[in-house]
Amino acid sequence: MATTIALAAAALPASACDVALALTVDVSGSISPEEYRLQMDGLADALEQSTIADALVATQAALSLVQWTGASRQELSIDWRRMKSLRDVAEMARIVRATPRAWEHFSTAIGNALLFTAVTFEAVPDCTRRVIDVSGDGSSNEGTPPAAVRAQMAAMGITVNGLAIADIEANLTPYYHNHVITGDGAFVITARDYADYPRAIERKLLAEIGRPTS
Repeated sequence: MATTIALAAAALPASACDVALALTVDVSGSISPEEYRLQMDGLADALEQSTIADALVATQAALSLVQWTGASRQELSIDWRRMKSLRDVAEMARIVRATPRAWEHFSTAIGNALLFTAVTFEAVPDCTRRVIDVSGDGSSNEGTPPAAVRAQMAAMGITVNGLAIADIEANLTPYYHNHVITGDGAFVITARDYADYPRAIERKLLAEIGRPTS
């Protein structure tokens, strides 16, 4: 797969950004400190995988990290960073691993998280694809319903993919399918629990960055 990615991406101009990928992470009250750490370490470990790192550089990806919980609580914890070299990817992984948790003890407002994240794409207008990678362990229980913003995401050219951590809600994967994801090729990957998160996020990132458009 890495060879295919590299060959396809070679056609891109040196400064072209194929994908802007917003890593949008649930930090609501259902997530323990240990589970937050598993998310950050799992994400950083995935970025350090050579196949993923090579694909990020080949596609000249832009990455950001958003933390979200209740309707009024979203934070751009890591602003957009360009993955122009393996050193850039390694630095992104280091920053992700060191990012402190923004909130605890609040509700789950997926729709508001999507609306907040969508606005941040204004900073990366040159990227061909816009993707929100939203992960969480529960359905939305506050604020704007995620299904109500799907049309807006599509109108903005944003694909929303989901990572459902299904250790609390057994039906979370179909919920993400029916209410959250939208856009061309949108998909959901399921982590059985937080211990399974590293495997799931690695698979998800490969799917999201591994198909250059030029």
